[in-house]
Amino acid sequence: MIAQHVLKNNATAKAGLRANRAFLATAGSSNHSVFHNQQRRTILGISKALDSRLYRMAKGVMPTISKTEQIALGCGSIGFDRDIFAGDPSLKKLVDKYAPKLSAEEQSFLDNEVNQLCALINDHDVSMQKDFTKEAWDFMRNEGFFALKIPKEWGGKGFSTHAVSQVLSKVSTHCVDANATVAVPNSLGPGELLARYGTDQQKEYFLPRLADGTLIPCFGLTGPHSGSDATSLIQSDCIVEERNGELGVVANFKKRYITLAPVAGVVGLGLNLADPNGLLKGNGEAGFTVALLERDHPGLRMGRRHMPLNAAFMNGTVEGEDVWIPMSNILGGQERCGFGWHMFVECLAEGRGVSLPAGAAGAGRGVVGAVGAYSRIRKQFRVPIAEFGGIQEAMSLIGSDALINIAGTDLMNAIIDNHEAPMVISSIMKQNCTERGRRIVERGMDIAAGSAICRGDMNYIGNSYMNMPIGITVEGANIMTRSFQIIGQGLTRCHPHMLDLILALQMPPEKEEEAVKIFRNQFYKVVHHGLSNFGRSLTRGVTSSFTTATRSKNAYKDGDKLLKYHEDQLKRLSANFALTADLCFTLGGRLKFEELLMGRLSDALGAVFLGYATLHHYSRHRGIEGLEALTEHAMLRLEKEAQDALKEASDNFPGMLGPLASTVMKLGCFPMGSLSRPYKIPPDQITKDVSRMLTTPSALRDFFTDGVYTSKEGEMHQISDLIRALPSCVEADRIQSSLRRQKRQPTAEEADIIAKADALRDVLIQVNVFDHLTDAEGQEGYVRPALAGTMERMEELERKSFGDLKSA
Repeated sequence: MIAQHVLKNNATAKAGLRANRAFLATAGSSNHSVFHNQQRRTILGISKALDSRLYRMAKGVMPTISKTEQIALGCGSIGFDRDIFAGDPSLKKLVDKYAPKLSAEEQSFLDNEVNQLCALINDHDVSMQKDFTKEAWDFMRNEGFFALKIPKEWGGKGFSTHAVSQVLSKVSTHCVDANATVAVPNSLGPGELLARYGTDQQKEYFLPRLADGTLIPCFGLTGPHSGSDATSLIQSDCIVEERNGELGVVANFKKRYITLAPVAGVVGLGLNLADPNGLLKGNGEAGFTVALLERDHPGLRMGRRHMPLNAAFMNGTVEGEDVWIPMSNILGGQERCGFGWHMFVECLAEGRGVSLPAGAAGAGRGVVGAVGAYSRIRKQFRVPIAEFGGIQEAMSLIGSDALINIAGTDLMNAIIDNHEAPMVISSIMKQNCTERGRRIVERGMDIAAGSAICRGDMNYIGNSYMNMPIGITVEGANIMTRSFQIIGQGLTRCHPHMLDLILALQMPPEKEEEAVKIFRNQFYKVVHHGLSNFGRSLTRGVTSSFTTATRSKNAYKDGDKLLKYHEDQLKRLSANFALTADLCFTLGGRLKFEELLMGRLSDALGAVFLGYATLHHYSRHRGIEGLEALTEHAMLRLEKEAQDALKEASDNFPGMLGPLASTVMKLGCFPMGSLSRPYKIPPDQITKDVSRMLTTPSALRDFFTDGVYTSKEGEMHQISDLIRALPSCVEADRIQSSLRRQKRQPTAEEADIIAKADALRDVLIQVNVFDHLTDAEGQEGYVRPALAGTMERMEELERKSFGDLKSA
């Protein structure tokens, strides 16, 4: 009984103990939960405070973005350029998405009407007379050369961007002035903008007249104080007014460098519209506005010409003071007031990204065709100069730059035809292709030497050489495009997270809480993006250095291996570039002033994009014998360009955090120092192989010359004659080499081939010579001033000549 009582008490005690422990545990857990929540709220509070402080710091160093800049950030499109900024682009994506091609109608136009136009034009006469014949002007009008992009429903050709590019490229191989004349109506003219944005009345009146060539168009944007900064529109102002119950604007403007202005029947005029009295009443707004004015519009002055170097294409001024422009003349009507920037972006994407690169691509085709042949036809020391190492080096560089330009234009055309308007890529194309075009022509001049500097019908490169600096200058000078525009636009538009972050910093104070949330999220994404690119750069840098060091010299001959190797290198360089772009944010608002850094990054970005374009081109043209060697040559150069640009950027990274950014960049991009900078210029053997194929009959050479204008047999045309003579001269050289080896005399047939080749050589190395160069020299009785002086001095001497022995 006692035992049972004790056991019962023990059980009760244990139960109480367990209850006690449970209570204490519950109380402890509750207290811990309260403490944890308090701690979490404290951390969140500190985090929010830090986020707010970081936001305000960033807002303090970020300059306010103007309304124009904000509009610009929303214009155009992004695509493959964003993939490069993300550090992980894909060649397959390019190949699957973009395939430039011509329709049967477009190919026919290229083969027929383009050839007919070129046949009507004598390039030397055009350069001397500074104009085309009326026959040539009428042909361009009648055959739709000014309406290639105008839709067929309005009487235009309705051609693709790729077709327009191919037309411009082929025309430029014959006459660069014709290229410029055809380019403007199809890129910077208002025709396509009318088709997209014009009112019904504007379309019905202007488009048929533009399509049939009645009206030649031009676009007036640049002024004396607004060149590369064209959107500033200084001295191009207009104010909304009401006259006799009609709403319109009163404009004052001074435009210069306007191509086709001296002969244009209608001008699209870029104006800075102000509405101080609020007359628009919400229908349209102030800002960049485009007006359409015909040549006889009251107060409009057009006709005076500039003389751009030796160019003959029409270029001049568009001016007016207190010019009344009704709202019906605003492109798109009143509701499109202030919408001009969007229109301008679309024009600029085609002008920068298509028309100018097309001319540079044409220069490459023409120089390969003509100079390549000349270097084999021309002999020094009884040897074709194509066998000299210096010529081989220059020809190989011409060839790979020409390939890069052609590849870039093909890809850009396909992007535009895919209804994209990539502002950053168009800037890359303009700056890179025109610069490479200049180098192509300069090297061609070096090879052709005396035959290139003597003007006349026999000169096939001089006019291109004299006009090339114009392409460098127009549509945003290359020096500005490279050092400011490409990266300035690229970082804001193409970086995966930066635009939202920047826009958050521009939000008004009353929306700070929302802005801080957006800023925090985007800031962490930027940090994560940078860390990812650091990791990619590091691993790819090590891997690519190893694969490059162990790569066979002949690996490029296998097309699959060529593509795989070079895409791997471009992926590595893309990650390097993306990491460097992320590090640029350490500069804050100072970045826009660090143009040396931006220029180097533009070089790297351009090399990467054009590298992908070159691989995209090879993927579509496999099967051309020799294309592997030329693609290898081009890719090795592009990879070295990107590597050198990034190395220079890492050595000179600016700003207070520059030393830290430089260290991070070098660790990520070049983890093993010089061992992870493996890219070198092409080896001599590839240089020789490429040069040989470009200077002798080959499938690779045919690839270039297929896009060159050649005249009909029997018509004097130096480029055509050089191209046609090449096989005969090469065959004669082969025979003579064989004769020397075999130590024998030629057969009658062989002797005939050699004699014909020698005759061709003698004709084709000649240059023009003139009895007189000026009208004054051609006057009867004219004596050159220097000769007149000689005659006067000789009259004063007793001995009139060396043979005058009597006076000696």
